[in-house]
Amino acid sequence: MCVQYLATANVDWVKSHFDLELPVTQAHDIFPTYPGSIILKSHNTQRTAIGLARFGLIPSWAKDEDFGRKTYNAWAETVAEKPSYKTAWVKRHYALALADAFYEPNYESGKAVRTGIKQANGEPMAIASIWDTWTEPASGELIISFSMLTINADGHPLMKRFHKPEDEKRTVIPLKPELFKDWLNATPEIAQEILNLQSMTELVIPS
Repeated sequence: MCVQYLATANVDWVKSHFDLELPVTQAHDIFPTYPGSIILKSHNTQRTAIGLARFGLIPSWAKDEDFGRKTYNAWAETVAEKPSYKTAWVKRHYALALADAFYEPNYESGKAVRTGIKQANGEPMAIASIWDTWTEPASGELIISFSMLTINADGHPLMKRFHKPEDEKRTVIPLKPELFKDWLNATPEIAQEILNLQSMTELVIPS
């Protein structure tokens, strides 16, 4: 599971791929409940937008924002059924989380070693995610939050090397650029088809 990633500050890459303006910021690590930039699309207005959202999806019925501390990753196999995610899934709240890298624990040395993973070409990544809105009871503030989707990584040459030996190997899904629009426009059926290892961009551990 991905509990930490490095947000991108590459405004030129975002502009060239989405024709949107990334707020100027420093690249920084994102942990659950921290805000990070995501791309999403409104299927009511057909408008694509960029904005900050909290890492860790908070469903509309959650009692408080701490709910997002345990919903930062959603299994693709069960996302349509789990109460925390199924509303966002059915409403086609598909998003792309923008990152320069993400981190996973590697146990090949016998102990956990935090390891950064990047796109092979050195460019930022757009990671398949879902989003939802939650209203803060006291202030009435509308908060957007998101969860990164994950799939089994047994068949991935790099991502199968992470997590404890006894645990299932899983990975987030940094999409190939040609799938960005398909993901944002997807129906639930098409979204499930996209969530596979072949949709992922090439990943490396930087030297």
